[in-house]
Amino acid sequence: MFTESTAPSAQCATLAAIGDPSAPPHCEVPRRIALSPSEGLPVRHAISGCSVTAVKSSWVYSSVALAACVATIVLTPAVSGEATAAGSCPTAAPQNGGTPDWTLAGTTGSIAVTGSTDTTAPRVNVTAPFSVTQTQVQTLHAGDGPVVPGTARVSVCYMGVNGRDGSVFDSSYERGAPVDFPLGGVVPGFQKAIAGQKVGSTVAVAMTSADGYPSGQPSAGIRPGDTLVFAIKILGASS
Repeated sequence: MFTESTAPSAQCATLAAIGDPSAPPHCEVPRRIALSPSEGLPVRHAISGCSVTAVKSSWVYSSVALAACVATIVLTPAVSGEATAAGSCPTAAPQNGGTPDWTLAGTTGSIAVTGSTDTTAPRVNVTAPFSVTQTQVQTLHAGDGPVVPGTARVSVCYMGVNGRDGSVFDSSYERGAPVDFPLGGVVPGFQKAIAGQKVGSTVAVAMTSADGYPSGQPSAGIRPGDTLVFAIKILGASS
């Protein structure tokens, strides 16, 4: 159940598979209309001019997310507990060969994940269909920054892959720009991947459908029951 805004798609094609970044005042994006399990009511949140709909208690946002709105964000310096999405996400593909940082055999299929570096994006190879019955988190390379609390606002680079067919459904690496969002505003699997890690870490998570999008996200090609894999680089965090 989705409704589309009438704003120009070139400027606001998507809003976050995983968060609720700021956007220019004129920017209104496709928004997900969903019902709260407890109250049966959609909860709408206007965030710096970007109109989105959140699911109360689960905070699931539209998963096609984040192209033009994120690309046109004007980020402000980190003050009073606000994180800044400083830097960029490398767009170059990693070299072929080499040993992956993480391999995982699922209930079906398997994955091999190579984390990003300062100059290359991550790689997620999927033997499809890949699925897990319990969310798995792996630290690929530990950072040396402070530990990220569960209530933090973070800046990350990430790539999301569908385990069912190995397709990339969203990637800030493709856009070359990090994303800034509160952990309380993303799907549970993404929270589990980042909270407790150190800033500077590269992390991978294979999340169950329950920790991602249990009802699916058709516009991103995600079906109910799909296991999702994310490769993440944590650039910064603040409480």
